[in-house]
Amino acid sequence: MASTELTLASPTAFQTATRAASQRLLREVRRAPFLVWISAAVLLFTAWAAIAPGTLVRYSPLDTDLLNTLAPFSAQHWFGTDEIGRDLYSRIVYGARESFLIGLLAMLIAIVLAVPLGFLAALTPPLTRSAVDRFIEILLSFPTLLVALMFVTILGQSPLNVAIAVGIGSAPGYARLVRGQTLLVRTSAYVEAATALGHSRARVLLQHIIPNAIRPLIPVTGLGIGKSIVWSSSLSFLGLGVKPPSSEWGALLAAGKAQLLEAPWLMIVPGTAVVLVALSFSTLFSYIQARSEGART
Repeated sequence: MASTELTLASPTAFQTATRAASQRLLREVRRAPFLVWISAAVLLFTAWAAIAPGTLVRYSPLDTDLLNTLAPFSAQHWFGTDEIGRDLYSRIVYGARESFLIGLLAMLIAIVLAVPLGFLAALTPPLTRSAVDRFIEILLSFPTLLVALMFVTILGQSPLNVAIAVGIGSAPGYARLVRGQTLLVRTSAYVEAATALGHSRARVLLQHIIPNAIRPLIPVTGLGIGKSIVWSSSLSFLGLGVKPPSSEWGALLAAGKAQLLEAPWLMIVPGTAVVLVALSFSTLFSYIQARSEGART
């Protein structure tokens, strides 16, 4: 009986591992630079705005006040109003959902297209490998924005089509990353050891090559979401993205062009939102990538 009580009172292996992981996480958090904290705060606020925008604003993004048009910053309208009196802060907050989802979906589409292309360029017979390599190089020769412009022109203007266009335009760069990593992993010592032990080709592929080839995409994904938000906003700014009266940040930039001299905040505020979120993704995930590489070495 005493032995049973002692066993129950002693910490389990799971509890020990959880405590060690928590302590390690706390140490990593304390070491994080101030810019990483700021980036995390910006992304948390953006996520909150995307999930529950109504909890952060007093006005609807579509409410108009024709007696208070092009009003500057004030206690009533923190970011001013647009040409028909809509509260710009409310429109920025509600636009976070559309901009964030477009960036996330575009990155997912890019990864879904890039991973098979990268594996085909690294693991198939020489003839197929060469053809896929040339195809990726042809796509890489075109700027991402140009490819996205072409596809959004073909598909039409909608948030989904913008995400698809940006995803297709971004895919070749990630495909080249997957190809290079796959070739590196394929000649690694642990793959050669698994082959020497008699493991089947399918087992080596599924247990060693694919997981290790995809691992670098995890931190890169965060960087890609920020880039995708910038590309989608650029399309909207050029008039080929999301259409008004959407609150998507690129659409707000496009709408503010006409009042640039009279009400510059209509472009400064959404432009700042795009830059802040993109830089926050870049800073935070670059830090995560650097820490993960440091841990492996």
